[in-house]
Amino acid sequence: MLGGSSILLTGGTGSFGKAFIAHALAELDPAKVIVLSRDELKQYEARKQFGDDPRLRWFIGDIRDRRRLERAMRGVDYVVHAAALKQVDTGEYNAFEFVQTNVHGSQNVIEAAIDCGVKRVVALSTDKASSPINLYGATKLCADRMFISANHYAAGHPTRFSVVRYGNVMGSRGSVIPFFRDLAARGEALPITDKRMTRFWITLPQAVKFVVDTFDQMHGGELYVPRIPSMRLVDLARVIAPESPMREIGVRPGEKLHEEMIAPDDARRTVLHGDRYIVMPHIAGWGYEPPAEGVPVPEGFAYRSDTNDLWLDDDALRALVDQHG
Repeated sequence: MLGGSSILLTGGTGSFGKAFIAHALAELDPAKVIVLSRDELKQYEARKQFGDDPRLRWFIGDIRDRRRLERAMRGVDYVVHAAALKQVDTGEYNAFEFVQTNVHGSQNVIEAAIDCGVKRVVALSTDKASSPINLYGATKLCADRMFISANHYAAGHPTRFSVVRYGNVMGSRGSVIPFFRDLAARGEALPITDKRMTRFWITLPQAVKFVVDTFDQMHGGELYVPRIPSMRLVDLARVIAPESPMREIGVRPGEKLHEEMIAPDDARRTVLHGDRYIVMPHIAGWGYEPPAEGVPVPEGFAYRSDTNDLWLDDDALRALVDQHG
């Protein structure tokens, strides 16, 4: 579907963005990939990484600026919306900045996509948007609902919106792996917030492929969640630095002990289809027809990192850390 098309990527100089660009140029044969981001240094570094590929366009801009978004989206077929403020503890101290980017900025993306005639938009979400307990998660839940309801808001316009939600990304910027390695090299103890803590885990290539596949599958209004494994933080620390001691430092402001990607109240609208769960929209009215594929999940189902039926053992963790860490 994306071959020969024009693709806009917001937040395109982050870890996911650069992985998406590399995949698109190598595998999708797009006519054009437009990269929109705020940081000129990161764009400079990304331009060096990808060279002078004539299919790339670079836009300095902020999703808070609707006019700049409209300029960037002219003639665009598909949008991947990855731009967001994401650090949980930072959001607790800078609440309205997160609202302006993650909520107001998302509405700007919606408005610009409709007005510019974009065909499909996939917005990236986070496990923290499910039953949120922190400001970041709350803003992303707002954004999720906005993108889903945007299919109704678009009225007679052809633009369709869906959401992808996944957990921690191995090898992304800010990953705990290089942090633990650095501490181990200096002979320091590894800080563990809570030894009971569990997390979902996905690699960058898996995340990119999941988003690309979503463009083919989406009807508009669905929230897609990959079926991915969980891991225990203490297991990851032991695999990375088996000789290093650990010290518990306590859960940080706004941090969950276990992650959740589908809440029990959403289970009645959720089906399992292949490698993903599909959460159907709360409302419909734009001619939405739910996909025929998929098996309804059991009543009371919740997709949590501590009750997941897929787990990474030490060997699997070691292989992933060696390959993607």
